[in-house]
Amino acid sequence: MPVFKVPPELDGVSVKTFLRRHCSVSARLLAKLKRVENGMTVNGNTVRSIDTLNAGDELCLIFPEDAPQTEPVEMPLNIIYEDDAIIVLDKPPFMPVHPVRDHQRDTLANGVMFYFQSKGESITFRPVNRLDRDTSGLVLAAKSSYAHNFLKGNTKKKYTALCEGEITESGTVDAPIALRPGSIMERCVSEEGARAVTHYTPIMTVCGHTLLKLELETGRTHQIRVHMASIGHPLAGDDMYGGSRRIFARQCLHCSELALIHPLTRESMLFRSTPEDWAAELKNSIPK
Repeated sequence: MPVFKVPPELDGVSVKTFLRRHCSVSARLLAKLKRVENGMTVNGNTVRSIDTLNAGDELCLIFPEDAPQTEPVEMPLNIIYEDDAIIVLDKPPFMPVHPVRDHQRDTLANGVMFYFQSKGESITFRPVNRLDRDTSGLVLAAKSSYAHNFLKGNTKKKYTALCEGEITESGTVDAPIALRPGSIMERCVSEEGARAVTHYTPIMTVCGHTLLKLELETGRTHQIRVHMASIGHPLAGDDMYGGSRRIFARQCLHCSELALIHPLTRESMLFRSTPEDWAAELKNSIPK
C-alpha cells in the first residue's frame, strides 16, 4: 500500500496529474485504481482523479489483487531483499525463471508464488529482468504492475562471465543480433538483426580463461553469449556458441550487480552476488 507525499512544487495539481507525471502510474493502472474500493485516498479520505492536491498531502494507493497465474510449488529460495514493493532473489543455475514446455513445476516463478501464498499475499510474479535457465544470479521482481512499470526504466544490471582465451584490454562489441536461420533459439550476429551493444572489462586471467565484468546497453536474447563468441572468446561451458564443457557444466554467466531506484521511496539501492560454482570447478581442473 504505497503512500506518496505531495511536494511543495506540485501544490494544486490534480490527482491524475500527480500520479501520471510524478509517480509514473500508467493510464491503465489508474483506470484500475478507480474501480478498487478506496483505491485512492488522500489523508484517509477517498478522492477522484480530478480532485486537487495540496502540498504535504499523503496520497495512498490500494492496488487491485492479482489472480495467480503460475502453480505454486514449495522449494528453497535465496531471497536477498524484500519489502512491500519488490523482491530480489539469487537464482541458481539450471532453473528457468518462468514455466516452459519441459519445466512446468520447477521454475523460479513456481517457488516465488508458493512463497507469496504462504504469507497470505495474492501477488503475481513479475520479474523485471530475466535470466537464461543456465545463467545464475540476481533477479528483481515487482509486487505490483505500478512497481514493475517504474522499475523497467530505473534498473541497471552488470554481469560476471568466464570466457575462453585471454583478454587483456577492455572493449565494446557493437554488433546486431538476429535469430539464426532454421533455429528457434540460437542467435547470431547479423546485419538483419537488432542493434546490440556490450561493454566488457577483464578482471583476471587463469588457466587459459578470462574473468570479465560486462554491462549491456541493450537487452537482446543471448546477447553476452553471442557477442563474446563473435570475437573468438565464447563463454566457458556454452556449447551452443562454441564453448567447451570439458570443465564446466553450464555457461559461466552470472548477473552479479543490480542497481535500482526504489519505486516507492525513490531511494537508490545496490545488490551484489557472486557465482559459487565456477571457482571450485576451475580449481579442480588445474593439474596437481
